[in-house]
Amino acid sequence: MASESEDLSAEILDETARAGVSLVASLPDGWIAGLIARCDADPRFRHVPVNREESAIGLCSGAFFAGTKAAALMGASGFLTCIYAITKINYTYQIPLPIFITLRGDIGDKAKYHVSNGLYLRPIIAAMAIPFIELKGRADLPEIGRAIRHSHTIARPVVIGLPRSMLKGAD
Repeated sequence: MASESEDLSAEILDETARAGVSLVASLPDGWIAGLIARCDADPRFRHVPVNREESAIGLCSGAFFAGTKAAALMGASGFLTCIYAITKINYTYQIPLPIFITLRGDIGDKAKYHVSNGLYLRPIIAAMAIPFIELKGRADLPEIGRAIRHSHTIARPVVIGLPRSMLKGAD
């Protein structure tokens, strides 16, 4: 019997695949380890683990020029290291890119060292004028497809936030 988080991972990937994404670049994060493993095993996706967040941005952006819809999957701190890559590559060349991130440092995160992510993540996303949605539960999963389509409409990145309560359950 699949666990709640395994079922949720499958549903997140279903929505992502329905939106036409076929390549996913990821970096490890404890909250999304199950999602990454499931993506790696899913034949609908070419999953590429990368060693730097900027590599995920570059890989997915290059895939766009080859006609492949891609998405990046990473932690919040990793996303914060990508500001230059996003503005230089995606904004300059108008490249759509859905970026799934964990909402580390948000309410419910028990890791004190992630507090700075919670303090600065949303203001930085807003300052960059990147459309942002937070998935709070299963009812929000159709927003994944909407966000991916919107990214392609505006030819810019969108950020899809994954809170701990959704990925790991409420405390």
